[in-house]
Formats: sequence, C-alpha cells, structure tokens
Amino acid sequence: MRRTLLLALAAVLLVAGCDGKPATPLTKPSAPAPAKAAVDYTAWEKGKSTPVADPVYPKHGNPALDVLQYGLDLSWAPPTKTLTGLATLQIRPAADAPTIELDFKPYTLDKVTVDDQPVDGAEVTAERLVVPVAVTKDKPVTLAVAYHGTPSTTPMPSHRGDVEPLGLTVTKEGGLWTMQEPFGAYTWYPANDQPSDKALYDISVTVPPGFSAIAAGTPAGVEGTTFTYRSDVPMASYLQTLAVGKYKKVSAEGPGGVPLAYWYRPGADDKLLPSLRKSPQFLNFLEERFGPYPFASGGIVVVDSASGMETQQMITMGGRIKKFDAAAFEEDLLHEYAHQWFGDAVTTSNWNDLWLNEGWATYAQYLWEQKLYHFSDTALEDYLRRADAELRKRLGPPGHPQAANFAESNVYYCPAAMLKELNDALGDAKFFALAQAWVQTQKGTQQDRASFIAFVNKQTRKDYTKLINSWLDSKTTPKP
Repeated sequence: MRRTLLLALAAVLLVAGCDGKPATPLTKPSAPAPAKAAVDYTAWEKGKSTPVADPVYPKHGNPALDVLQYGLDLSWAPPTKTLTGLATLQIRPAADAPTIELDFKPYTLDKVTVDDQPVDGAEVTAERLVVPVAVTKDKPVTLAVAYHGTPSTTPMPSHRGDVEPLGLTVTKEGGLWTMQEPFGAYTWYPANDQPSDKALYDISVTVPPGFSAIAAGTPAGVEGTTFTYRSDVPMASYLQTLAVGKYKKVSAEGPGGVPLAYWYRPGADDKLLPSLRKSPQFLNFLEERFGPYPFASGGIVVVDSASGMETQQMITMGGRIKKFDAAAFEEDLLHEYAHQWFGDAVTTSNWNDLWLNEGWATYAQYLWEQKLYHFSDTALEDYLRRADAELRKRLGPPGHPQAANFAESNVYYCPAAMLKELNDALGDAKFFALAQAWVQTQKGTQQDRASFIAFVNKQTRKDYTKLINSWLDSKTTPKP
C-alpha cells in the first residue's frame, strides 16, 4: 500500500508546473477515513492476571497471554448439533510473542481478526489455535474468532469413580452441558485454559424455542430466546459453565437478599428440588464461618452427569444418580457452595495446589456434618488421620499430585486434616478470622502454597511453615 502511495505522489509532482503548483485533479479527492478510536482496555482492568505455566498440565494454557475479557456470542442448533460462535477476546500480552496461541478444539474457523484486521493463515492444530500475528508485551489487542462445528469432549486425567469426559457434551435430547476441571473450556470457545489466567466474561447464548441456556456469572437478561450472563468478577476458565436444555427455573433468595436460581429438568430432577431449596441454609452456615458470600448472585443447574463442580455463581450438579441419598447430595451441595469462597473467589494459580481449593471445601463439609450429627472434634481428627494415612500410602502427599490422578481423594482429605490441625492450634476464633481474612482480602486473585503460608504467618504472627509443608509433602501422616 505504501509503494502505491509513493508512486501516486511522484506522478502528481511530475505533472505539476515549474512553479510547484499541482495540476488540477481530474476528480475531487475523497475525504480521508476518520481515525478509529483507540480501544479503552482499562474497562477490563479487573481481568488482569499474572499467568504462569502450569507444572502439572503444561500443554494447556499460554503464560505469554493474559486474557482480560471473553465476549462470547453463541447459538446452538440441536437438529444439526452445530454450535456457532463469535468469541471476542481482549488480551494483554504478558510477553513478546510471534503468534497468538490459545487452547481450542478443531472447529471450522469462519473469520479471524486482530484489532479488526482480517488474519490469513490462522489454524487449529493439535487443539491449539495459532494466529500468525506478533504481539508486544503489555500492548493489548482484540482477537475475534468466528467459528462453527459440532462440540466434542476430551478425556479426564483421573481414576476417580465418577470420571467422565471433560468439556461440552451433547445430550440425547439435543441439549448441552459441560464440566471442565482441570481443562475443557477450550471445547467450546478459544481459551487460555489454565487456572492462573482469570478473566471477565460476557456470554450470550441463542437457543431454540422451549430451550433455556445457563452460564456462570450474573444473569443479565433474556431477549426472545437469547440468554445473557455477565461476570465483572474475574473467573478462571475451568469455572465457567454452559448448559442448554428444556429447563424450569425456581427463584429464591439467599443471605442478605442475594438472588438464587435453581435450574432443573422437570421429571428427571424433581427429587432433587427439596435439597436445592436448602441452599439458603448452606450459605448461612458458610457465611457465619467465612464471611459474606462473595458474588452478586448464585444458584445451581442440574445436568446429565454423575458428578458436580463449583462453577462460579452457578454450581453444576449431576442429576444422574443411581440411588438418591438426600443427605449425601446435600453434603455435596455444601461442598460446592464452600468453593465459592475457596477456589472461586480465591483461585489456585496452578494444579499442584489443588489442595488449596479442595482442602478448605472438604473441611467446611465436615464442619457441616459435625453440626448435623454432633460428633466430637476428637472423632473428626481420628477419622481424618486414618483417611490421610491410607491415601498418602496409595496416592502420595497432596502437595505433589500426579498428572494422571487429577482430583483424587488425597487432595481432599489430607489438606482437610491439615486445616483441622491448624484450627486446633489457633482455636476457633482465630482460625475463622484467618479464613475470613484470606477470602475477603484475596478475592479475585490467584494464589499458591507460598502465598498462603506467608498469609497465615502474617495473620497469626506465628510461623506455621513447618506444619503446613509437612502435611503437604510428607509421605506419611505427620504426628500430632
């Protein structure tokens, strides 16, 4: 383009007279195009993170990119099983890089632009979207990817009894649901699919008449058959969710009037409703110990799964239960609600520290059970120590999980036993003050073992480094 402009300028000068005046042009030149206003990336400042390479699943995520915000405009067509999407990502490069690379399943790419300029040569290879545009550290860009295709899942790296494929699953009824821990968000949108990169979200999902769409975040309205959700609180990709189906919604209020929504499938999930309606009780219990519920709304969506997880603000619970046990189901609900404080508001930055999420949620679950069944502190400690000994022997210490054993029992029970020891050492008043301070001062952030230990030591004015590290690293149960 520059070469053409220079040649044209030279031609005008040659035609000009010796006095330097240009010849009269044959046509009136068009007015220059107005300069495009610069994008104000400060609007997404709360989505800023410090991404790190995950030590357990290094093939997922890209520490060179910090996604500030995902704008997802999706539509679902059950007859053809086609998901059509436009993903607009506001990205802060965390390092100079010759390309933009994100996790993504092989959908058909319809159009890719960077800062509104079309990009040729973008492709998805080995579940990686590669956009051949160089980026500069701390100079944000806007990436837009239009795509379509049939969703497909990815295997979960675990030996748990409720293992199912990860990512967006198509149901026999033409619906959708997803669970994606430790990864799997990339099965339905281009994602920096690792826990250290938390971002803001705007999601709009258009579905056929009679269907509803549910996503994580705060509901932002329904127009026709388009459902919109927004999260102005940072969220890791594994905590996002999407469910589409013929749902019915029950509205409720939690502590302080926080709006709650329970989405269930009439007929299939009716037996779960009494337990779902106990959500305010669960939240009251948790608020008494860990401080105010950290989000603007909450709720539960039931899907055709055998498991559940703590998707942010909208818990995803499996309704495929062979023999329904209301008490056990409610303990699971309490556990997932506890994650809204530990794992969602404050998120681990890497999967080595999954214990930081699961230990707190598991300990909260046992405190709930202790309240219900009135067993003693000694009985709880004895139980946790016996479980800890067996799990360390079989699965190893919780601070060093194996890639093939994601979210197995050692990262639940063993750190819960450690928190029990810390609780005993501090007493209830100081322990729950510590827990509240951790959530309320660190919410919206990503944390790890080192930052947790530093926080505990500063908050208590005592050194608990040895206690915490021994419970996370020892091959055998630490002595009292």
